[in-house]
Amino acid sequence: QVQLVESGGGLVQAGGSLKLSCAASGFIFRINHMAWYRQAPGKQRELVATITSGASTNYADSAKDRFTISRDNAKNTVFLQMNSLNPEDTAVYYCATGRRMPPKEYWGQGIQVTVSS
Repeated sequence: QVQLVESGGGLVQAGGSLKLSCAASGFIFRINHMAWYRQAPGKQRELVATITSGASTNYADSAKDRFTISRDNAKNTVFLQMNSLNPEDTAVYYCATGRRMPPKEYWGQGIQVTVSS
């Protein structure tokens, strides 16, 4: 079955960086689109970044110029490099996949990212 397992979250100070990873299994990774979403306390889940099967990327305005999504098809893994983090980036981050855009057919369990001021 499809599994998405996020890692790399944690606590970081404002201005710092984190790199999230999402290890995928149970499907043909290279033909699926991938995405990162996040959900802050009391807010709706929002799309952060997407990467297509062809490696085209797109970002939410809040993530542009700070976050980078990438994928390694040999390792069935998608990444989210997050730089210049601020407290507003505090949220549970979710990896998702699907054959349509934005991908949201299958979800990981989520991982906490906390940015302290």
